[in-house]
Amino acid sequence: MHGKVVLITGGGKRVGAAICRRLHVAGANLMLHYRSSAGEARLLQAELNHQRASSVALIQADLLDVAKLPSLVEQTLQTFGRLDGLVNNASSFFQTPVGEITVAGWSDLIGTNVQAPLFLSQAAAPALRKAQGAIVNITDIHAERPLKNYVVYSIAKAALVGLTRSLARELAPEIRVNAVAPGPILWPDDEAFNEVSRQRIISHTPLRREGRPDDIAAAVKFLLADALYVTGDTLNVDGGRHVAV
Repeated sequence: MHGKVVLITGGGKRVGAAICRRLHVAGANLMLHYRSSAGEARLLQAELNHQRASSVALIQADLLDVAKLPSLVEQTLQTFGRLDGLVNNASSFFQTPVGEITVAGWSDLIGTNVQAPLFLSQAAAPALRKAQGAIVNITDIHAERPLKNYVVYSIAKAALVGLTRSLARELAPEIRVNAVAPGPILWPDDEAFNEVSRQRIISHTPLRREGRPDDIAAAVKFLLADALYVTGDTLNVDGGRHVAV
């Protein structure tokens, strides 16, 4: 990853921050996108630039504003002169039970989880072709195992898996496109899952424990830098939950 440049959406906190740290220690320069987590993003930028000067830049954007997505790529190229990787990590997550689904909720969840990765990948494709680069999408175990009361989110992540496969065909042979599907890594900030729900999920995970954000980060780094003959695939990082009944 030394000298490579990676654009990461939602990189300021949680799993996104772990991905930034893992890629940075591997030698990559980063364009770290955030929407509202300005404080966390600036602290992470300062931390990483202290380790290696001028290696991390920030860009703020609402990914639902499709017209602004090409500017993320343009600013990355203006800052670092190249683009080798795109990590579509940013995501909305909230309940949409049947009977309460709204157009606004649909637009938000589909917009962040499918629409933005599609149009950002399209904007990044010319630079990634030049660099023989790669795209990694962060999907979810619930793309394959829908989560009750999260109808639109589950649909969106399933669509992102389909987008990963489709782009792998469309952008080959110059660009590889893969996905990482996390299992129980970090629980939602809104405490939608109480302790009983959490323990139930962990008990149905073969490894019988939660994962760590760095488990996802390591998988992303593998797909970007090491898996040079892998494209169109989804790597499950879920403690085996996808094979459990």
